[in-house]
Amino acid sequence: MARRRCYPSDTYDDEWALIEPLLPTPACETRTGGRPGMHPRREIVDAIRYVVDTGCKWRALPKDFPPWRTAYGFMARWAAAGVIGQIRDQLRQQVRQQMGRAPGAVATIIDSQSVKAAETVGHDSRGYDAAKKINGRKRHLVVDTKGLPLFVMVTPADMTDRDAAKEVLFRLRLMHPEITIVWADSAYAGQLVTWAKKYLNLTIKTVNRPKDAKGFVVLPRRWVVERSHAWVMHARRHARDYERLVQHSESLITWAAITLMTRRLTQRQSRRKGQPPPSETHRD
Repeated sequence: MARRRCYPSDTYDDEWALIEPLLPTPACETRTGGRPGMHPRREIVDAIRYVVDTGCKWRALPKDFPPWRTAYGFMARWAAAGVIGQIRDQLRQQVRQQMGRAPGAVATIIDSQSVKAAETVGHDSRGYDAAKKINGRKRHLVVDTKGLPLFVMVTPADMTDRDAAKEVLFRLRLMHPEITIVWADSAYAGQLVTWAKKYLNLTIKTVNRPKDAKGFVVLPRRWVVERSHAWVMHARRHARDYERLVQHSESLITWAAITLMTRRLTQRQSRRKGQPPPSETHRD
């Protein structure tokens, strides 16, 4: 019997229609064959989204979901196989087309965010950010001009933005060769600008805070990625970093972005009868 969907993080029918074709083909449907899965994939996705949205422990998944080991196993395997990144990229292209933009982004914005790490995070993947006075990890996020994520990388918090940016931009160039410009704050200035232009053919433009500014100031370009960080933080799992592996932290951040994009793509389509609308919508 199918599970009754009653949580705000559950997929709507039109959302599932977007996600299902992007998942890998089940083993039982391939030429080599395999045993059919015991649990529908939609319930697996709903379980992962529930953990991301509510921030609960995997072992605390409600009984109406598949066993937590099953949901965690699918999350880990899809992350290792790059499936989650492919879903993110396909959905981002659809959102951009819906907004009347080209599928591929040419201009991007990069920024980092330091967050505290729970006791489940090992010493080998955490550090102390002296500037923010935070012991934990740092999330490096690259988004397009509409705030849609292209890439996320998690590092110890003591890694500087410039050092992490070399790895981020190198991998970004391999994944998205169409990108030509990256907007950033002053932490990315200096030799990184020359290095990116010479080796990656990327132009880094820094947006500095006005010298006479006091308090909070909305800065051109930079506010877009800061808003994206806020979108990610709406998912309670990301209020703090709980993941033992940085790969799983990156995967669950991407799942938060996937939920954001599926909700945006389907906000004007039909909903299931008797199902309340999402408790939270995200708009530009």
